[in-house]
Amino acid sequence: METVHSIFDFTPTHETYVTIGTFDGVHIGHQKIVKDLVKQAHDNNKKSALLTFFPHPRMVLQKEASIELINTIDERKKLLEATGLDYLIIHPFSKEFSRLTALDFVRDILVNQLNVSKLIIGYDHHFGKNREGNIEQLTEYSHIYNFEVQEIPAQDIDTVAVSSTKIRRALKEGALKTANNYLGYHFTIKGKVVDGKKIGHTIGFPTANIEVKEDYKLIPKAGVYVVKSSIDSKTFYGMMNIGNRPTLNGSHQTIEVNYFDFSEDLYNQTIEIELLYFLREEEKFNSLEALADQLKRDKLASLEFINNNM
Repeated sequence: METVHSIFDFTPTHETYVTIGTFDGVHIGHQKIVKDLVKQAHDNNKKSALLTFFPHPRMVLQKEASIELINTIDERKKLLEATGLDYLIIHPFSKEFSRLTALDFVRDILVNQLNVSKLIIGYDHHFGKNREGNIEQLTEYSHIYNFEVQEIPAQDIDTVAVSSTKIRRALKEGALKTANNYLGYHFTIKGKVVDGKKIGHTIGFPTANIEVKEDYKLIPKAGVYVVKSSIDSKTFYGMMNIGNRPTLNGSHQTIEVNYFDFSEDLYNQTIEIELLYFLREEEKFNSLEALADQLKRDKLASLEFINNNM
């Protein structure tokens, strides 16, 4: 897969089959759409291309809005690469770009820049200035500019299995199993290991404190999770706490991972954490001893889950 960071840097050698969207989560519904796009393109000697935008349009047009996405742009790129896509075009969204009329978008972007032969798009897709363009206009323009439009029907868009919104809600509610089933893979958090207060060392559960640099990355419900990571090409399991550390009177959210059977220094390394199972809610304990006792029970429960499921 070739990644292009602006529509205007894209110089296709073939006609393209194109789809457009945020594709946040690249969940099982998205995967089905993209793989169908890839198959159709290759069957007809065309190239498959997915056009997405970053920053997310709402980050630009509604700066006061708090936006949380399932994937960072790098995570989305990695997931899309696995679909066999020929081109991923990540265009920098701007207010200027948002002012393109529907006609300008079709003529200048889809036809002249992307060399579109077929556009595969959702039935409710809107585009152009003030979202004035819709599937009916696309169909009209397709006759003028000689490309085909394939509409993704409502039943493929609106089912639970293909809803990014419902996945975000599940993650926020601690329904990790549901979210992972809809995604078709384990939800991940990626971040840099930074200095912490090292309280975990004193009670026998040293943790790696994770700092996620992307402020738009969705962080799931506070609580304790069973997790795994690949470190130096080896798989390590552990448990992760997301929360404010109420036992220590914490005032801000932290992400801390305790890996089992692991003693290396991870400071300053960037690690990716797969969330496997939501173990319990975050709790406040009366003492560090009570917290340590609970962590021992958490470890046993985590190992039981790992032994039975992994």
